[in-house]
Amino acid sequence: MAAQPNSGSTRLTEVRNSKVFRDFVVGERFEAGIELLGTEVKSVRTGKAQVSDAFCRVEKGEVWMYGSHIEPYTYGNSLNHDAKRPRKLLLHRKDIRKVALAMDAGGKALIPLRMYFKKALIKVEVALCTGKKLFDKREDLKKKDQMREVNRALRSRRG
Repeated sequence: MAAQPNSGSTRLTEVRNSKVFRDFVVGERFEAGIELLGTEVKSVRTGKAQVSDAFCRVEKGEVWMYGSHIEPYTYGNSLNHDAKRPRKLLLHRKDIRKVALAMDAGGKALIPLRMYFKKALIKVEVALCTGKKLFDKREDLKKKDQMREVNRALRSRRG
């Protein structure tokens, strides 16, 4: 008989950026490692992280994530980390070049979509995104409303 996982566990498997699909058209995606301190890893494991206002930049051949918030570890000491510090993302060189060229061409931003665990490591899924205009957002809302109406009509016919 297989061992049952601890049902009282409150471990979080991923942190999502909820605003990105509303505000951006998501393009090519990349999986990046992230350079964290020990207390940051413990905070992420307890679910005290946020990437909804985060963005990335390429500086001197390295990718840095700004604006992410990882709450200081509750049981940390005076050497606890700064919550809003820039964090280095670990990407392959060819991916960094591809991202840098796309961003330099204009109109693209590198936005983190989610932060998640892959075995014992914390990974960040980033994507090249293009900003949506107001009329694009309105079109998406209209499509969602139409799909909701269609689904309601289908459910009422079945039942």
